[in-house]
Amino acid sequence: MFRAVLRLSSSGVRSVVKARPTFLAPVAARCYSHGKEESDEEFDSRWVTYFSKPDIDAWELRKGMNTLIGYDLVPEAKILDSALRACRRLDDMASAIRILEAVKDKSGPHKAIYPYLIQELKPTLAELGISTPEELGIDKL
Repeated sequence: MFRAVLRLSSSGVRSVVKARPTFLAPVAARCYSHGKEESDEEFDSRWVTYFSKPDIDAWELRKGMNTLIGYDLVPEAKILDSALRACRRLDDMASAIRILEAVKDKSGPHKAIYPYLIQELKPTLAELGISTPEELGIDKL
């Protein structure tokens, strides 16, 4: 199989030149995972453990939240609880607000999810002294 290359000269004349043969690399039709499928409880436990590390730093917190928000799910309240506690240990209230904003955005068209999570997190938010974006008026901007 040859690839045609179109060339323009300074006078505007076009010429078609046959280039080297192009060979397509084989593409795997199926990719099977040999790993064990993780249950919901194991997934939640893994992330709670990740955010509960006593020596977690700000970069690890952001990396973990970016990875978690990248999944096709809204994190459970217990995962968010441990992430918010990590924010408090790091004294990083801006990240705590960003986490709540990301969860609200991740809830998307399902308007009942975010109020439910805030309801579940209310004791933790009060204990840690974290205000929601709505309480701060950020959601109006």
